[in-house]
Amino acid sequence: MEIALEKTNSSRIARAMVKARVAAGSPAMDMVLTLLVVTDDHNVSEALKTATTLSREHPSRVIGVILGDGRGGPQLNAKVRVGENSSGESILLRISGELTKHAESVVLPLLLPDSPVVVWWPGKPPTNPSEDAIGQLARRRLTDAEATDSPIRSLKSVARNYEPGDTDLSWTRLTPWRALLAAALDQSSGRVSGGTVVAGRGNPAATLLVSWLESRLKVSITTKHVDTPQIHSVVLHTPDGDVQIERITAHSCHFSVPGSSPREVPLGPRSLAELLAEDLRRLDADDIYAATIAHMLADS
Repeated sequence: MEIALEKTNSSRIARAMVKARVAAGSPAMDMVLTLLVVTDDHNVSEALKTATTLSREHPSRVIGVILGDGRGGPQLNAKVRVGENSSGESILLRISGELTKHAESVVLPLLLPDSPVVVWWPGKPPTNPSEDAIGQLARRRLTDAEATDSPIRSLKSVARNYEPGDTDLSWTRLTPWRALLAAALDQSSGRVSGGTVVAGRGNPAATLLVSWLESRLKVSITTKHVDTPQIHSVVLHTPDGDVQIERITAHSCHFSVPGSSPREVPLGPRSLAELLAEDLRRLDADDIYAATIAHMLADS
C-alpha cells in the first residue's frame, strides 16, 4: 500500500506507516535495521530500487531523504509504502526550506527502535560522514567514490575524516580480488618482493588495492594505467615465480600461482544491492579498511 502526504510532519508519517501496515495485512514486521538513503531527485529512483532489492535479504525500513532548496518556509512531503515487492517498508521524504538545516529532526522519530541504523550516500557524500547531521544517527556510514565526478579525490577527502563505521563501496568491490590474492598467497611459500596493479586511471578500487597490498605485504606495488574502467590485472613477484590474476572478460580472469596450471575463475561485476548486502552483514568497524586508507593517505 502507498500513502502520499503533503505539508506533513513526522507524527503524521508515523501514523500513516501504521495504517499502511494494517492495510497490507502486516501489522507487525520483523525488520533488522533502518537504512537511510540520502540522495537527490536525479538518483532517487535507482537508489530506492536498489534498497528495495536489498531488503529481501535484510528486511529493513528504508528512508529516502531528498534535501531540496533551503530557501523559504519549512516544508515536508512524504510517500509511505508497505509491501509491494519488498520484505520491508519505505518512506520517501522531500525536505525543503529552513527544515533542510534540521533534517535529522524529521528522520529521528521514524527510525526503528532498538535496531541499527545505516546511512548510504549513493552520490556525492559529505566530506565528514560521521559529523554529518544524518550521519550521526548511524552505526554504519556508506559512501561511493566511484559515483562522484572525481573518484580518487572524493575517496581521499572522506578518508581523511575516517571514523569507525565508515566504508566506501570501492572497498567492497575489491572483495573478490582480495579473496583470490589471499588464496594465491596461501598456496605460495615464498615472500612477495613486489608487484604491479594494472587498472584504469582514476579507479578508486585500484587505489585501495595497491594500498592494501603495500600495507599487508610491506612491499612497494607499482601502478600501471590502461584504457579500461576496471582493474585489469595484478602480478606479485615471489622467489618461486609470479602470482598473477589477469582479467580476460568482464566476468572472468586467469588465475595463476607458481607450481600450478593457470585456470579460469569467475570475476564479474556485482550490483549495488549485492555490495550493500555484503556491507550490512557486518555492522562493526572494518580495521583492515582503516589500515588501508591510513596507508593510502600516508603515501599520497
